[in-house]
Amino acid sequence: MWPFSRTPVVPVLRLAGTIMPSGGPLSGPTLSIAGLAGPIERAFTMSKLPSVAIVINSPGGSAAQSNLIFKRIRQLASENKKRVYVFCEDLAASGGYYIAVAGDEIYADPASIVGSIGVISAGFGFERAIDKLGVTRRGYTAGHSKSTLDPFLPENQADIDRLKALQQDIHDVFIGVVKERRGPLLKGQDADLFSGAFWSGPKALELGLIDGIGDVRSKMRALHGPKVKLKLVPLATPGLLSRLIRAPSLEGTAGPPRAGLIDPAEAMSAIEHRLLWSRYGL
Repeated sequence: MWPFSRTPVVPVLRLAGTIMPSGGPLSGPTLSIAGLAGPIERAFTMSKLPSVAIVINSPGGSAAQSNLIFKRIRQLASENKKRVYVFCEDLAASGGYYIAVAGDEIYADPASIVGSIGVISAGFGFERAIDKLGVTRRGYTAGHSKSTLDPFLPENQADIDRLKALQQDIHDVFIGVVKERRGPLLKGQDADLFSGAFWSGPKALELGLIDGIGDVRSKMRALHGPKVKLKLVPLATPGLLSRLIRAPSLEGTAGPPRAGLIDPAEAMSAIEHRLLWSRYGL
């Protein structure tokens, strides 16, 4: 098929994990534009074939990171005249689906979970807990909105209204991207499609959220013949030096934290990570 290559090669970019600016060993794999910019560019430049395959397994996360990854994929697809094929594994929901619509064609497994086109914010309220413990909250701000949604203060309706307005702005962006990419193919009412609900692969196909039921190997063989080779694009991983100096020990020297101690921020990140997956029963 190609005079300069005996075997046609399709780059495969596998995006698995929650979408957030950074993570850690307790959180599992995360996806961000900082970590994916290089691998995405390699995927669009490593083969002469006009196809790039992206495999997604993500419950979502950061709306901004999802949008940045989506835009980078579309920019490089346009610049390199490539057609993007997306394949959903267990989950392409929320931000995971946001990235999926960067594909010119989207496929899923019959057991895949697809959709969740919505925006959610969640947290905890600790004001009663600190009352019972006899703890006094002391916070001082310049700017009357600086303590918005402080978990140690009672909820304020003005804060809730402000958050909901912000969520609606982000939701409108998400809806706009889906309509731009999938508009003529979508079936059903906006109130249902963009409610935050999620569906199985066959139902997502019925609603026009995906283009078919299938897997990456079968589709690429159908397009480029039985001899096609799928080449996984490696994602960036921290080098040995960066792992060694990642966090200071209790003595102030470089190295990992002492055994038995957990970074509270890392623990909260891990909880958020698990909540995102468990929301979809995974």
